[in-house]
Amino acid sequence: MKAMVLAAGFGNRLQPLTSILPKPMFPVLGRPLLSHTFDILKSANITDIAVNVHHLPDSIIDYFEKEKPPDLNLYFSREEKILGTAGGIKKMESFLEDGPFILINSDIISDINLNKVIDFHKINNSKLTLVVRQDISPEQYNSIEICEDGRIAHFIGASSMEIPQNTKRVMFTGIQIMEPEILKRIPSGQFCGTTEDIFPQMIEDKIPVFGYLHDGYWKDMGNRESYLEVNADTLDKKISLKGISQNELNSSFILPPVWVGLNCHIADNAKIGPHSVIGPNCKIKSNAVVENSILWEGVTIGAGSTIKNSVIAKNRNIGDEKIINGQSII
Repeated sequence: MKAMVLAAGFGNRLQPLTSILPKPMFPVLGRPLLSHTFDILKSANITDIAVNVHHLPDSIIDYFEKEKPPDLNLYFSREEKILGTAGGIKKMESFLEDGPFILINSDIISDINLNKVIDFHKINNSKLTLVVRQDISPEQYNSIEICEDGRIAHFIGASSMEIPQNTKRVMFTGIQIMEPEILKRIPSGQFCGTTEDIFPQMIEDKIPVFGYLHDGYWKDMGNRESYLEVNADTLDKKISLKGISQNELNSSFILPPVWVGLNCHIADNAKIGPHSVIGPNCKIKSNAVVENSILWEGVTIGAGSTIKNSVIAKNRNIGDEKIINGQSII
């Protein structure tokens, strides 16, 4: 089975950080978010992967040409004009048309077992299987109503001829399995969505569309708060992710859980943590405090400065005696 990763978005809610780095390249434990997406696919032995890119595409393509993941065949689809989810899939039709394929957003972290989703898809003879989950506030995502047998009955906000009783409202996680005949429903060369334009019509046409209910870990990195939460959850071992090598630090001023990359220089009396991720080659000077924050590679934090609930971009120099709380600094 092949896969496509959707990585063409602008990441507007993560501005100003996404003005210098596309969201799929945001580091999580020192590795790009997109690398963690590849890990999910590799866990299901999926090795042929297309990735669509639009916003700052060279930073994605150049990185993975230099740091090519072993045992993966990557194909990048440049969208000069952004095409939307369905339009991006249609552009890669020749790559995807030979069998069912996985489609996954590049801005999520999850412990999903794709092999179970694949089995569910096959058992139900589904043409489209969306991985869904229950959420306390499903209205902030793409809400869906599913029947007791898992069949999707309605996309909230889309028309439906008849909605069965006893449905359950769930949200779409951005992970799905699609049969190639759906590609014929998508117009070529124009912006087109899936949940807005293609999927509701499939429900109207009574095409078998199912929802696989995932009750494990899932979080999207749509804004700074959720980006910080993903890293904190990883440090708290709510989900296991691969990270690059890190320093082993022992100090009464290190308040775990923290993650510190290689070649960092941290003053003996600097306070780090809890829930802080320090990228490689960072320098934190005396009496500085870094709490519930993420420092990208090569950041310098001046003496006596305090960084809380913030993200500091690569190679940024924060002067002495600064207070930064709840900000993204580029």
